[in-house]
Amino acid sequence: MLKRLLVLFTFSAAASVLWAADDGSLPAVYKSAAELMATLAKNAAATPGQATAPIVNDDHYRINIVRRGAAGTAMAHATGPAKGSEVHYVIDGAATVVTGGTLVRLSGGTTKGPGNVTIEGGESRRVTKGDVIFIPAGTPHWYKDVEGSVTYLEVRFDVELKK
Repeated sequence: MLKRLLVLFTFSAAASVLWAADDGSLPAVYKSAAELMATLAKNAAATPGQATAPIVNDDHYRINIVRRGAAGTAMAHATGPAKGSEVHYVIDGAATVVTGGTLVRLSGGTTKGPGNVTIEGGESRRVTKGDVIFIPAGTPHWYKDVEGSVTYLEVRFDVELKK
């Protein structure tokens, strides 16, 4: 039951982001599963570590299917009132995801600029098909270990909260 509610939340968040324009000026976007998976397969052949199949990307939101074939670099997105929050819905595969903690560049120093970044002190969880992860804006997150590959729907949104 909880997974169904989380899935409903994930798709509700995506829908609310897409329908955010009060004047109805945003066009609907439809992409079939076949189209998305073909794009993902093509992109994964070129970049097996991480590939995407974009659904729609704008200044205030990003919606993609992401396939990771290897661990990534730890990151955190811009902070502010609900800016850069993400929802990941795992479609296939498994991985260990670390959230929270502190971003640290492996060579020491700051996390700005190029360099391999990790997380110290975060919470690790193994995620599999059907799991949902909500990552608030500014929260460090990292796909630390990938078991073969993991594919997920990524909904990143940057919305101003009304007072």
